[in-house]
Formats: sequence, C-alpha cells, structure tokens
Amino acid sequence: MGSQDETDRDELNMAGKKNEQWNDDSNKKSGPNHNNSLFSKFTKGQFKFSLWYFVAAIVIMMLANSFLSGNSSETISYSSFKELIVSGQITEVQISKDSYLGYSGSADTGLPGLQKPTVFKTVPVVDSGFIPLLDQMNVKYQAVSERSSNIIGMLLSWIVPLIFIVIIWKAMFSKMGGGGSGVMSFGKNKAQLVAEGDTETTFADVAGADEAKAELVEVVDFLKSPKKYLDIGGKIPKGVLLVGSPGTGKTLLARAVAGDAGVPFFRLSGADFVEMFVGVGAARVRDLFKQAREKAPCIIFIDELDAIGKSRLNSAGGNDEREQTLNQLLVEMDGFSAKSGVIILGATNRPEVLDAALLRPGRFDRQVVIDKPDLDGREAILNIHSTDVKMGPDVDLHSIARATPGFVGADLANIINEGALLAVRAGRKKVMQEDIEEAIEKTIAGLQKKNRLINKKERDIVAYHETGHALTAILTPGSDPVQKISIIPRGIGALGYTLQTPVEDRFLMTKKELIGKIDVLLGGRAAEQIIFDEISTGAANDITRATDIARSLITEYGMSDKFENMVLTKRTATFLGQESGMSTREYSETTQQYVDEEVARIISERYKAVVKLLKEKKETLKKITARLLETETISSAEFLKLTDIKAG
Repeated sequence: MGSQDETDRDELNMAGKKNEQWNDDSNKKSGPNHNNSLFSKFTKGQFKFSLWYFVAAIVIMMLANSFLSGNSSETISYSSFKELIVSGQITEVQISKDSYLGYSGSADTGLPGLQKPTVFKTVPVVDSGFIPLLDQMNVKYQAVSERSSNIIGMLLSWIVPLIFIVIIWKAMFSKMGGGGSGVMSFGKNKAQLVAEGDTETTFADVAGADEAKAELVEVVDFLKSPKKYLDIGGKIPKGVLLVGSPGTGKTLLARAVAGDAGVPFFRLSGADFVEMFVGVGAARVRDLFKQAREKAPCIIFIDELDAIGKSRLNSAGGNDEREQTLNQLLVEMDGFSAKSGVIILGATNRPEVLDAALLRPGRFDRQVVIDKPDLDGREAILNIHSTDVKMGPDVDLHSIARATPGFVGADLANIINEGALLAVRAGRKKVMQEDIEEAIEKTIAGLQKKNRLINKKERDIVAYHETGHALTAILTPGSDPVQKISIIPRGIGALGYTLQTPVEDRFLMTKKELIGKIDVLLGGRAAEQIIFDEISTGAANDITRATDIARSLITEYGMSDKFENMVLTKRTATFLGQESGMSTREYSETTQQYVDEEVARIISERYKAVVKLLKEKKETLKKITARLLETETISSAEFLKLTDIKAG
C-alpha cells in the first residue's frame, strides 16, 4: 500500500514538473521576457528607484491630464462666440469662472473611436443676456470646475513634497547605515568576506617570522583536521593575538593562515565597529559572529584590535559606545565552543593598552609576538620581494641585509621597490647594487639635495665634522664599521652623514660600548675644534644623543658610581623596545643635582679624550677631508685605505 502511494506521488510530482516546464516554455514563446524581468525586479526588490523615474511620471501625468481634459479648442472673441450660438454651430456650452467652452456636438460622446467635437473657447464678459440667449437657441449649458488645475495643484501641494521627503529619508538612512537600506542596516558588520580558496597568500610567502609561523601551523592543522585534537581531549585556542611592531607582517600572517587552511576569511578593522550611535558596535559584533557560525569553519581577523579593546580601568565612567562594543566582543568570544570551528585572529602593536579580560585564557589564549627580523630573516624577506624584480649580477642580498638592522618586512619591500624605481630613472634594465644602497640611504637619511648651495666655509666645516665621526669610529674599539662618508645634503637639515653598518645584530651593550658611542658622537665637534678652533651648531643632534646615553647610564642602566645597580626613573609601559617617552622621576633634588653633574662630567671627559685622539691623527684627518671635499663621498674601502688603520 505504501509503495502504491509513493508511486502516485512520484507521478504527480512528474506531472507537476512537466506542467511547470510547459508553462516556462509557453512563457518563452509568448515573449513575456519584458514582463518577467520588470516584475521580478519589483517583487524581489532589485528595482532601483531613481529621481528621474519620478520626474518622468509627473510629466506623463500632466500630459495625460491635458490630453483628457483639453480637447482641441480655438480661442475666439466673445462676439464671435455669440454669433456661433445664433447660427447654431455651438450646441452645448460649458461655463467656468475663467472661460466659456462651446462644442459643435456633444461634449462627451462616451464612445471610443468617435471623432471628437470642435471646441470654441472665449473669455467671458459681464453680459446679462447671455443665459437668455442660450435658452432661446435651445443650447445646453452647465457650470464646470477647472479639473486640470485641481489635479496639478494636488500634485504640487501634497504628492510631490511627500515623495521628496521619502526620498531624502531613504537616502539619509542608507548612508548612515553603512551602505544598507534602512535603519536595520546600522547593525550590519562591515567585514570583508574572502571566500574559501580566494586567499592566495600562504606560509611560503612569509619570511623572517619562523617562530610565529610555527605557532600558527597548529591553527591551520586544526581547521584542516580537527578530529585528532578532539579525540585526545585537546582544545584549540579560541583566539590568537598577533603582536608586533608596524610593518612586521601581522596581516600577512593572518592571510597566510586563511590561505593554507582553505576556509572563509572575515577581515575587518577594530575601527569598523565604532560609530557615533550607541549600540551600533555591539550589534555589528553580534552580526559578525552570527555570520561566522554559519560559515564555520572560518577565521575572523580583527586588525588594530586596540581600537575597541582598550582597558576599561582608566575610563572616566559611563557606558560609552566603545565599552559596549568591547563587552559584546567578550561575551561572544566566551560563548564559543571548542568545536565551533571559528577562530579569531587579532592584531595590534599596542598590547599594553588592551583590557585584561580580553587577554585571559578562553578568549585570546595565545599571544604570538612577531619581532623585527634578524639578519637571516631580512635576507629571506629580501629574497621573496626580489623574486619578480630583475636584479643585476652584482646585487648581494646578504650585504643588503647586513646594512639594514632594525628594518621590518615593509621597510625591506620598500627598499627593493625604490631600487627598481631608481634603476628605471637611471635608464637601466636591471637593478644594480648601487640602486639598492641608494634606496637604503634614502630611507635612513632622506632624499639627496645636490642642488642645495652651501658656501665654501660651511662645506669645509661639514667635511671635517663627518671625517671626525668616521675617524673616531675606526679608532674606537668595538665601534660599528664605517660604510660611507658623504657631504651631500639629505633630508631636512642634514648637510652630511656618516653611515655605520653593524657586523651582526646586537641586543645587549656593555658600558664600554656605550662610552664608545658617546665618543663617536662627539668626534664631529672635536674635529671642528681642532681645525677651526671654534665649534658650530652642526653638532646639535650629536650632543643630544650623547647626553641621552650618558643620562641613561646613570638613571636607567645602574652604571654610575654612586647609584650602582639602581634605577632612578620609572618608565611607562614599553613594547618591543618602543618607549613611550614618558618617565617619572622618583628621586630627590639632591639626586637630580648629582645626575646633572655626573652627566656633565662624563661628556666633558669623553670630549677631551676624543680631542686628544684626533689631534694625534690630525694629518690623517686633513688627508681624508681633502679627499672628501674632492669626491663628496668616500666608500668603506677607500676610507680604510686612506687611514691605514685596521677597524677597531
């Protein structure tokens, strides 16, 4: 019995499908393409309203009204109008306030297709015998109102303003709702959804962050095969926070995670949640997580997380929009299941300002620090960015990596690109080593200004100043080797520069090395003192840096004789060596006096020592300066040859 019912249902379904197909075929044959397209657009809400449609409708209505109410009429004089009544040509008259209309037949035949009567129009005058004349000639007459003016008046006074108000209201809410149509679009999130497989970036495109890549491989492995983690009872982190200086590749790593995992990728910034209306950010957070659960497994990437995740400890009170957004984000992240398949990646370069509740286990379980790349990392990054660039045979990426300590991935990519632009400017088909070196100097010191006019005396002072730096550096044990000396102006106010390149990356410095840095900084002014027996303002930046190092020796590094192994200042939160510049003094005025005197003593002693050192090498100082004035630039090899001194 059941099988017979199923057979009947199948036959009915087949018949219904045939009927639908027949209806579709008949519609296609009868040509309702136009109807289907317009009707479907209206029913599905795809038809876009335009103001020009409204204007066209008004014009059509006015033309139709004029056509229907204004039969072809001829304006004649009042006396001629009366003569036509007497002669019998006018058989019916319509009387209005502003005109008389006379018809040579029935004013309204009521039958379509019949020829319309001739209409005679005249402007009325005060005539008491007009109505008796109509009665005498048996002419039908009636009083009528001005129909056309009433219709147009109604349109202009009611319908037109109402439609304009609706249009303005809709446009205002559409813009304020972030591209949606209506008030409900306020709560729609602004995330850019990258479909599965559309993210072409993989871990192969990331270099210089091997430790961070290893941490994120587990995230990718969980999204690909979560069963082995769940079987053993493990839980994948719900959130991973990428922490690093600007340009280190946080966003690149997030794209690589999505690309290798092959899952949908929601990308948005923390600022996308914040609006001027309270509650909008929280609504967008809810909408984002709702969409993410529907697309699971997937990744949500929130860049610049500190825009909404700042700590609530120092807030002035009240429940502002940013705090509501953060609260909603905390609730959504805490409600995640370990099996949901939704992973949040956050990125920030200010982790010290984030709320503690956001960083606790169960929300952002894992923090991955992406530090500035080391020597090998910089070389690997340069290899990736130079893949599509035509490099000359003399390009040495290892030496370029050595010359760029402290550079992040974005800086290195910019150097390769600047080198390519400089090569094109010079008319070359390939990028040469000199192009890359010029790009590095352009990044560090600024753009060359060869056309800046400098008088001879100032040029001599600058040349001796820079030679003093270089000669002091080579005579100071442990100092970085001199790469280049130049008196070509660069950047803002830099009349010359001495470029030093470290042999290797350094993370610690001894007291002797810090004193050596002070010596090199004071070498420029010492050379001026020896040659010209006076000093200039060219050493302003040098003595500022030297003073900072000397003060840090006493107040921060605990390297003074009186306050040995003690820190005298309290710095605000720092991240990856980036100091906020704000410090709090935690010592007395007597100690402050000691600090000032000790800084002055260190600077004075080191300056005297540098002057004595350069006086002993005065002839060498003059020889190098003469060559520098002649060529404007001295390379490392030529500098060593001129000094006949082995680098310290």
